[in-house]
Amino acid sequence: MCGITGWVSYDRNLVSERTAVEAMTETMSCRGPDDAGTWIDGPAALGHRRLAIIDLPGGRQPMSVETPDGTVAMVYSGETYNYTELRRELTGRGHRFTTDSDTEVVLRAYLEWGPALAERLNGMYAFAIWDGRSQQLVMIRDRMGIKPFYYAETSDGVLFGSEPKAILANPLARREVTLDGLRELFALIKTPGHAVWEGMREVEPGTVVTVGRNGLRTHVYWELETRPHTDGKDETIAHVRELMDDIVRRQLVSDVPRCTLLSGGLDSSAMTALAARQLRESTGETVRSFAVDFVGQTENFVPDELRGTPDTPFVHDVARESATEHQDIVLSSDELADPEVRSRVIRARDIPMGLGDMDASLYLLFKAIRQHSTVALSGESADEVFGGYKQFFDEEARKGGTFPWLVQFSNTFGEDDSILSNSVTRALDLPGYIRDNYASAVSQVQRLEGESDFEYRMRVICHLHLTRFVRVLLDRKDRASMAVGLEVRVPFCDHRLVEYVYNTPWSLKSFDGREKSLLREATADVLPRSVYERVKSPYPSTQDPKYHTKLQENVRDLLAKPSHQVFDLVNRDWLERAVKVDTPQIAQAGRRGLERALDLALWMDMYSPSITLS
Repeated sequence: MCGITGWVSYDRNLVSERTAVEAMTETMSCRGPDDAGTWIDGPAALGHRRLAIIDLPGGRQPMSVETPDGTVAMVYSGETYNYTELRRELTGRGHRFTTDSDTEVVLRAYLEWGPALAERLNGMYAFAIWDGRSQQLVMIRDRMGIKPFYYAETSDGVLFGSEPKAILANPLARREVTLDGLRELFALIKTPGHAVWEGMREVEPGTVVTVGRNGLRTHVYWELETRPHTDGKDETIAHVRELMDDIVRRQLVSDVPRCTLLSGGLDSSAMTALAARQLRESTGETVRSFAVDFVGQTENFVPDELRGTPDTPFVHDVARESATEHQDIVLSSDELADPEVRSRVIRARDIPMGLGDMDASLYLLFKAIRQHSTVALSGESADEVFGGYKQFFDEEARKGGTFPWLVQFSNTFGEDDSILSNSVTRALDLPGYIRDNYASAVSQVQRLEGESDFEYRMRVICHLHLTRFVRVLLDRKDRASMAVGLEVRVPFCDHRLVEYVYNTPWSLKSFDGREKSLLREATADVLPRSVYERVKSPYPSTQDPKYHTKLQENVRDLLAKPSHQVFDLVNRDWLERAVKVDTPQIAQAGRRGLERALDLALWMDMYSPSITLS
C-alpha cells in the first residue's frame, strides 16, 4: 500500500522540475511512511511513498524495466491478491523476476499484456505506468474504486496522484471549487469521476485512462453486468461461503502484522471468524481484533431510530467464540471533539464531509491499531453487496424517484435545516442536481429478460448502492487509514463476490425476510448466536451530551471570527441559534450542521479554495 503521484509534460524536460515533483511526492508521506522515491525521464516524472507490506526489501518504487525500445516505469498503490498465480504464468512465458513483490508482477504483466492486464488482476489497486516505447502514460484503477486515484489535465499533459493534495501541490493546479463541486459536498451522493476540485477528475473504478501527445482516452474494462442466476438457495449459500473462504485466505497474506476490525455486526463478525479459523488451522496463529467504543456508551446506551443495541457485548461474544486477541479502543468526548483531530481528518480526506465524531473515531481507532498492526481486514461494503440497510426494506425508498438512502436519511432525521445561506441554497439547487444524477444512474442498469418489476426495482437499488453509495464509504475508510499508515483490506469488495451476489434475485438475498440472508446463512457455523440474530446497526456515534457541548464551544470560537470565508456560504444566524440549544437529544439534526460548519471552516483554512457560485 502506498501513495503515488506524477506529472507528464510533453513540452518540457521535467528534470528541471524535480523540486515540484518531490513536493507532490511528499504530500503522500502519510500513505507511505517507509520509503520514498522519484523517477524522471524527459517528459515524465513519477513519485512514490511506500508502506511496505509484501517483500519488504524488494518492493522499492518507482520500479522500471529497460526494453530494447525504451524504459517502462511504474508507481503502484494497493495489493494484487492473485499475484502468485500471475507470477507463475509470467514465468512460464519467459519473464524473470528479481524481487518477490506483487509490484514487479504487475509491471511485467503490463509488458506481457499491455493495459489488458487489468482484466487479470484480483485486488485493490491504483497504478500509473509510463511507457517510454510509446511515450504514453497508462493509469488503471481497481474495479470497485477501493484505492483512490485523481488526475488533472494540463495544456501539455497531466498531473496525477492518489489524493487531490498531491496534484494541488503542483504550481499548475487550480484551487477552484465551482457550484458542481459544492453540490457534491452537500448532496450526499457520489457522481462517478467527480473530484470536487474544478479541472480535476477521478480515474473511475474499472477504468484505464491513457494519456498521449494527442490527448486523453478512457477504456472501461469492468462494470456491473446483468446475468441470469441459475443456482438454487442451497447452491447459492454454498457458493457464497466458498468465495468468502477463498477471499479471506488471499487477503490474509502479509509480511507484516495484520488484524481485523470488529464491530459486532454480521459483516465484521463473519469476516473475523473466518480469518480466525483459517489462521488457526494453517499456521496456528491467533487473529488480533480491534473495536471502537466510547466512554460510558455501553452502560448508558439509549436505543434510537438507527441503533437498537450497543456494539460492545456482541464484539466480545465474537472475540470469545473465535478466540481472538481482542482490544477495545475506548474514546472520550474530549478526544473526539479535539480541533487538532478534526484538522487531521480534514487533511486526510481533502474535503469537509461533516461526519464529525464518526470520522474522528475512525481516525483515532486506526491510529491506535497502527501501534500493533500494519494491515487490517474490514467488513466494509457487505451491506451494499448483500442488502443490509433499512432502505432496502422501506416501501417509500423502494418506490424510486431518488437515491434510496436519501429517503431513509430523511425518514430517520427529518428534514435537515440547511446551514447554508439562502442565496447559496438557491444557487446550488440540490434537488435538481440529485434528480439529474439519479436519472443518469438508473439509466446504466441493465434489466434481465423476463425480470419482474419488483425484482428489477431491487436490482436498481442494489446497483445504486454498489456504484454511487459504497464509493463514499470506501474513500472514507481509505483516507482515514492511510493517514496513519494502516492498510485496510475489504474482502466483501472482491469482484467475484460482487458479481455473483448482484445477480442473485432479491427473493434469494432476503429469503427469510431479513437483511443479508445469504451472508448470515453462509457463515452461520462460525457466528455466535447473538450475532446471528442481531439486527443491522450502523457505525457507532457517541451519545455523550458532553460531545455536543464541546461542538458548541468550538462553533462559538468560529463565530468570534465574523470575517472568516466560511460565512460566504454558511448562515451565521442559524449557527448562532444552534449554539444556544441546551438539549442535545433534541438537536441531532442541528449537530450535523455544527459539524459541517466546523469542517468547512477548517478546509478553507487549509486549502484556501476559490469558491465560484455562478
